[in-house]
Amino acid sequence: MAGAAGEIGDRAELGGCAPLNVSNEIEGVTVMTSKMVRLTGPALAGACLMLAAGLAPATAADELRIGVIAPMTGPFAQVGTDMTNGFKMYLDQVKSNFGGAPVKLIIEDSQGKPDTAVTKAKKLILEDHVQLLVGGVLAPEGYALAPVSTAEKTVYIASVPAADDLTQRQLGNYPYFIRTGWTSSQPHHPLGQWACEQGYKKIVAIGADYAFGYEVVGGFQKAFEDCGGKIVQKIWPPIGTKDFGPYIPTIKSDADAVFSLMVGPMALQFPKQLRDSGYTKPIVGGGTSYDEAALPFMGDEAIGDVSALQYSAGLQTPQNEAFVKEFRTKYGKVPSYFSETNYTTALMIDDVMKETKGAFPGPDQFVAKMAALKIVAPRGPVSFDDMRNPVQNIYIKKVEKTKMFGYDKDELWNVVIKTYPNVGQFWTYGKDAFLKQPVYSRDFPPCKYCQ
Repeated sequence: MAGAAGEIGDRAELGGCAPLNVSNEIEGVTVMTSKMVRLTGPALAGACLMLAAGLAPATAADELRIGVIAPMTGPFAQVGTDMTNGFKMYLDQVKSNFGGAPVKLIIEDSQGKPDTAVTKAKKLILEDHVQLLVGGVLAPEGYALAPVSTAEKTVYIASVPAADDLTQRQLGNYPYFIRTGWTSSQPHHPLGQWACEQGYKKIVAIGADYAFGYEVVGGFQKAFEDCGGKIVQKIWPPIGTKDFGPYIPTIKSDADAVFSLMVGPMALQFPKQLRDSGYTKPIVGGGTSYDEAALPFMGDEAIGDVSALQYSAGLQTPQNEAFVKEFRTKYGKVPSYFSETNYTTALMIDDVMKETKGAFPGPDQFVAKMAALKIVAPRGPVSFDDMRNPVQNIYIKKVEKTKMFGYDKDELWNVVIKTYPNVGQFWTYGKDAFLKQPVYSRDFPPCKYCQ
């Protein structure tokens, strides 16, 4: 199993020391793969001494092997490109060396499908012998990959999958899991609070019909209704919907605004079709609805729309400005959250490996060391709670057509209009109280104001 201590097989005594049968790593250092090795003379003596000391002979295989699972084809291919470009940009900055360990990056295409993601994860672990799995995109991928991590005793870093329960009620099942991104509901609790502060009383929610959509809408609904607002309608178009014509006429006309959660190409199509229908009221969006994976491909119909996330390419800090400029120079577009979260994941892995001087410490210690990190990323300050989920700023951002960071053309940017600092996954509810309620779903919170 990648990342676990290597196994020494049945021993036949030879010159006072057993031959080695080491399958993968001893203390994180690759020695040999699936072969019996018989040593004699000085080599045997040296190996015996190193084994007695609990060490493995140093070899060129001391590299850190990282598998990234991303959708490189299919409807989420742009997301996959943004993900891998973010990770690779950090690797380029440090010349593919984490704390003294050369890094071998292996990218596998999940196509955004949970079953494909699982197949690729097993290949990465069992054939490529990676110590770390990174990535996945959709919430169902995260729920599918986490059990593989447990079964194979391999670290899984969820840089994108935001499924709430992975760091909530189900965390005890996944000892080698840590998240560097966000939970689905995390940015949308403060967004619900913000919507109340704008004076909105009634909102229609329309979201992609799967776990991520339920958790995003659920987080927004709970916070919005807890401060006095009402969700008066919920509409669930299937993931991948292209034509919103059947849904738009059903939107209640007495609502003050629409809250939408769209993913992939849906994010481009929904606001355009809604505005083309003559709808002029505010649109408030979930984090992926206006992320920079989609925003550069949108038109002026998006201007004025508001969303929330832990990252915006328009965040005006020195760290983010440098990040945006380098990414844009290198890849020809502004970075999306998918780029930043994987860049930051690579940074965090590097920080752990620096602490261990390039020696992979094993899956348990790696997760513990990562969970203790406190860093300043392009998104801002990031630390972890006691359930291995980031605590971070959440930015309320408004789409504006403007110039930014010295670029000479007016472009669509997510301009930060409010910051909620140090937001955790339990918002203001408290961990114990929050975990007593069900995970957000199609039916929770119930739509008690729907008619």
